[in-house]
Order: sequence, then C-alpha cells, then structure tokens
Amino acid sequence: MESKAFIEIMRPHNCILAGIVGILGALVAYEGIPGINKLALIFLVVYFGCSAGNTINDYFDYEIDRINRPKRPIPRGAIPRNVALYYALIQYLIGIILAYFLRIEAFLFALGAYALTFLYAWKLKPLPFVGNLAVATLTGVTPIYGAVGVGRIGLAGYLAICAFLVNVAREIMKDIEDVEGDRKMGAKTLPIILGEKKAGIIASAFGFATVIASFLPVKVGIGLGYAPMVIVDAMILKASIDVLRDPRKASKAQKSLKMATFIAVISFLLGALTKGV
Repeated sequence: MESKAFIEIMRPHNCILAGIVGILGALVAYEGIPGINKLALIFLVVYFGCSAGNTINDYFDYEIDRINRPKRPIPRGAIPRNVALYYALIQYLIGIILAYFLRIEAFLFALGAYALTFLYAWKLKPLPFVGNLAVATLTGVTPIYGAVGVGRIGLAGYLAICAFLVNVAREIMKDIEDVEGDRKMGAKTLPIILGEKKAGIIASAFGFATVIASFLPVKVGIGLGYAPMVIVDAMILKASIDVLRDPRKASKAQKSLKMATFIAVISFLLGALTKGV
C-alpha cells in the first residue's frame, strides 16, 4: 500500500472546493458572516461527504477505472479494494458525527446526502441519465446544506438551481469523454444509448438552461457584486456551443464548466453581500 493513496483517493482538491461551496452557500443565505465554528463544521461535513463518495465510487468502479483511469489508487494497486471500502465508511462516520453538532436539520440533510452518494456509486451510476441527475443533485444541494446549517435559504436556492443545471450538462459531457471505457464495461450512459451527438445536444440544452436560470437572482434584487456572472454565462455558452457542434470537445468543455461553477459561486457571494447597497 502507498500512504499517499489514502489522500489521493479522496481527491482532496474536489472536496476542498465542495467544502468552500458549502461555506459560500451559508454566506449567501446568511447575507453576512455566521460563526466561524459553524462554518468550519459545514466545510468538514461537506468535505467528508465528498471524500467518502469519491472513495466508495472508486471501490465500485474499479473495473471501469482499469480502462478509463488506470492510474487511480485501486487499479494501480496502491490501495486494496477492501481497505478502500472501510476507509470510505470511516469518512462517512466522521462526517455524520460532525453534522450532529450543527442543527438537527443539517444532521438529517447530511444523512440523506451521504446515502445518495453511496447509492449512486453502488447502483445509480450505470443507469442512463439517472446517474447524471444524482450527481447534479448532490452538487446542487451543497450550497443548500450550507444554508440549512445557518438556518436560512435566501439566495442559496438560486445558486442550487444553477449548480444543478450546469452539473447535469457537465456529467453528460464527462460520459461522452468516457464513452470508450464505459462501452467496454457494458455501461448504459446517454452517449452509448443515444449516440454522442444526441447526448451533446442534451448536455448543451442544460447548459443553455443554466444561463437562463442565472438571471433569476436579478429579479429579486441581487447586488452589483453579481456582475461577474456575465463571464460565467459566456463560458457556459461557449462550452455548450462547442459540444453542440462537436461532441469530441466534451473533455475541454466539461473542465470549462467546472471553472465556471467556481466563478459563479463567488458571483453569488458578492451579489449577496452587496444586496441593497
């Protein structure tokens, strides 16, 4: 076993980003700065939910990863598969214990979200579109979890809608990117069932829907700090049009959407802090 594999299998960069989104969801909903202890708990609950989900996903996905991502810890032999299972369960347990110290609503919310990450990796991922919706839902509820943690929803609801839509688009694009390995393993993803062209059209439609949804906060008077959302919309439009024209550009497009999501979260935060200014 490689000691670094225990960090690598978490994919900490993704989990740190998810934790930050949880914190920003709390800040957007609170329209201010709640207690640092509460923010730390929100970050850690989201972090461990994400890292446990990544770990359990690698546990169930090791055969596909042998083709699509052979350098990941399990397929390259850096961590035994059964050890990865126990490691994921420990991470789930830590996150649930931490969630208990927030609010009962946050505790129950975390239980449901954690269960969905496990169910996704175990059963939902190979299902056409259902797996995409599950991942997008988990991404969308991340800012909502931060909002629940501080006892408000506010603008975090609009952030969740945009996050959900853009991540449906991104997940379909990732399926287009992984179509070769998925086909060899018998997976039934949208690009395998419908073809890459039609899957690209659906992905692009969700991208366009995200841009439309991004105007909803303007109607409720979000602040001028929301202005960087113009850049986000431009990035999403370009990525969606690229995939619409050529599905082979899905890899680059989905990475662009990931960056756009991060900028969008910052835009929502700045917009919430400048509301009424």
